[in-house]
Amino acid sequence: MAKNMLPGYLSLLGNGQLLEKVRQAKQHLSKCNLCPHECNVNRKENLGVCRAGEMAIVASYGPHFGEERPLVGRNGSGTIFFGYCNMRCVFCQNYELSFGGYGTAVSNEDLAEIMLLLQNHYKCHNINLVTPTHFVPNILEALYIAAQKGLKLPLIYNCGGYEKIETLKILEGVIDIYMPDFKYAFSERGRKYSGVKDYPQKAKLALKEMDRQVRGLKTDERGIAYKGLLIRHLVMPGGLEDTKDVLKFIKEELSADCLVNLMDDQYYPANKAHQYEEISRRLSNREYMEALYYAKSLGLRLA
Repeated sequence: MAKNMLPGYLSLLGNGQLLEKVRQAKQHLSKCNLCPHECNVNRKENLGVCRAGEMAIVASYGPHFGEERPLVGRNGSGTIFFGYCNMRCVFCQNYELSFGGYGTAVSNEDLAEIMLLLQNHYKCHNINLVTPTHFVPNILEALYIAAQKGLKLPLIYNCGGYEKIETLKILEGVIDIYMPDFKYAFSERGRKYSGVKDYPQKAKLALKEMDRQVRGLKTDERGIAYKGLLIRHLVMPGGLEDTKDVLKFIKEELSADCLVNLMDDQYYPANKAHQYEEISRRLSNREYMEALYYAKSLGLRLA
């Protein structure tokens, strides 16, 4: 493997910076401000908005073949699904995890072993951290342990887009592939459907920072991604104008070669979505085709 394709955390491990990042992140366990909610709570004693405690909650892990093609390859993306979330999306399909925290509390040493298992046993092409924001301290310490034992897979930060710049700066050089959702361009939709009043403002800043760190998505000779930015946007019923603003921002503000997954059939009215008439139905084919046509007219690189 070419040197520029190696995970960035290996360089940080060698020069001592990875351990320093572990130290910085773990300070948040006693005074947590990892995400824009800035709860400022001691997670050893109290719970903030996300309700995560001191230990990481893992709901499941294993090779996943339903992700984007550059992540899946032949052996799958090595996903680790974490419990809890820093948003409260009324249409969340994994609400048992995000709301209820379904899963098992694991030590950072055990989390490191899961990473190594995905690499050595399942032969996955990457480590895909799903909803990782609130467990960044645990992930970084687990990574530090696993990297010393031979972990060398690219690390994917698969998040909801509601991120804090300071936390992303801790992750600089650690995360190889950022895969955020960009859910809304209109603040009212973020407040109404995800319980966050400032989603677009925070997400736009976060995406710009991610883009600064890793730029557009890069793949090897097999077509498998090893670094870069992949943005997901879920097209929702009645949300075409919002979708167009999301896509326009990506076109005008981010690297031209970032990959965009314009998702359609992934939406269905799960969880509490039936309580909101406008999103209590599936997306129509006409709505999706209009969104897709607009994305193509912008010249976006689509998954």
